[in-house]
Amino acid sequence: MLILHNAHLTTLDPDRPEVSALAIDSERVVAVGGDELLDSFPFAQKQNLGGRYLLPGLTDAHIHLQHYALGLQKIDCETPTLEKCLRRVAARARVTPPGEWLLGHGWNQNTWPDAPSNGFPSTADLDRIAPHHPVYLTAKSLHAGWANSAALKAAGITLNTPDPKDGVLQRDASGRLTGILLESAMKLVSEAIPKPGVDDIAGAIAAAQPILWKMGLTGVHDFDGRDCFAALQVLHERADLRLRVTKSIPLDLLPQAAALGLRSGFGDDWLRIGPVKAFMDGALGPRTAAMFQPYEREAENRGILNMDSEELFEHSRLAAESGLGMAVHAIGDRANHEVLEAFARLRQFERARGLPARRHRIEHVQLLHPADARRLAELDVIASMQPIHATSDMEMADRYWGGRAALAYAWRTQLEAGARLAFGSDAPVESPNPFWGLHAAVTRRRADGAPGPDGWRGEQRLSLAEALSGFTTGAAFAAGMEDRLGRLAPGFYADLIVLEEDLFTRHPDSLLELRPVAVMVGGDWVWQS
Repeated sequence: MLILHNAHLTTLDPDRPEVSALAIDSERVVAVGGDELLDSFPFAQKQNLGGRYLLPGLTDAHIHLQHYALGLQKIDCETPTLEKCLRRVAARARVTPPGEWLLGHGWNQNTWPDAPSNGFPSTADLDRIAPHHPVYLTAKSLHAGWANSAALKAAGITLNTPDPKDGVLQRDASGRLTGILLESAMKLVSEAIPKPGVDDIAGAIAAAQPILWKMGLTGVHDFDGRDCFAALQVLHERADLRLRVTKSIPLDLLPQAAALGLRSGFGDDWLRIGPVKAFMDGALGPRTAAMFQPYEREAENRGILNMDSEELFEHSRLAAESGLGMAVHAIGDRANHEVLEAFARLRQFERARGLPARRHRIEHVQLLHPADARRLAELDVIASMQPIHATSDMEMADRYWGGRAALAYAWRTQLEAGARLAFGSDAPVESPNPFWGLHAAVTRRRADGAPGPDGWRGEQRLSLAEALSGFTTGAAFAAGMEDRLGRLAPGFYADLIVLEEDLFTRHPDSLLELRPVAVMVGGDWVWQS
């Protein structure tokens, strides 16, 4: 048994919100209080925390763990200019044997002042600096890819290759391939890249765990595929998994999951089955998010809608009958509307069949039509959102959505309507640092202070307590673990972080530099500075 004392504990337990001591036994909190715990447990090990500040461990409710972990090995393409991105690719090419793939992630043509007039870079840019390597770089949004000629050749892509369903091989005015692949077209190249094995993925995730701990994360909800699940199981078998993972099932594996009888919640409190993940549309960056009305200055573009509400309902019906929740990616207002229409039918179906109301989610909820603003709350659908998207995307949102952006990344609107919020990062799209997410939620400003003191559409800002709940109690509820995660109370897991200063008295901008000095998961210190 361990007693942590002489500390300022924010428990997030409404019955005892502030205490100074905590007793831990067998991974869980057994008592909270003050110095009386020292006398109540005289034989316990005692650790004086010197007046430091404790919070429940934070959970990233939307991460791509395999992509993030492997991405730590890739070229960082999140650069202020196209030229700097190309210099990084050239530098990697110089130290990589000819013929080997060069992989990178993070480019965003919308932020490059030296981007071509059509907005996107091209095959020629990469051919010039890496003619002897296949090069494939994924966009920050993960909804676009950029390939050179060698990569297109390795993938068997030619001028005669048709656009796949729900995807685009971008072409110039002359009909030539530009090397930009949108949505499902990305698979044509990604499937040609040598795949890392399960042990390779497991090793990458193991190496990423300390990085996530140092940020204050003790749990994640993962939205990668089958190989990531296999790798997580390898780590679990070795007792090397020290993050609590709720693992989604890809929609294309729903029939197999249903046939096997897998249900949301199956597993243990280190690795458990979560919802089925479906994609309704694309993303804002490449302008593939599905919209009711065209993008500003793009009269013919309403994005890409992968399915309508009827098709989504049929998938969701099978999931509900099988005991599985749904988590649906939806960015544009049309995509969110179609998901809500499907979920309205799904709730009726659950009631008619006497099925439990599963904890269905919409992932991102980036833009809603005004008529849909309250429907997540009415349908008891979790708004799984990523605050840092707002500050990254604010200029694009204003540019391409115009006045519609009034209901973009609308956390306050959702909270006041009564919706449950679960917060994450969508890493590697954004940094998984939850303190950056808290800063975005509280200020709606970037690190440089832009766009000003009131933030971007500042009426949607949250208080720090409201934002923190998205990374703690909200994420725990979304995982079906609200009775043992997200708070520091008797019976809850001893997953916690230690800070040198009081989170609630610091200037909001200082959240960007905040780091824990220690992190505990299941009663064990997994990291200390």
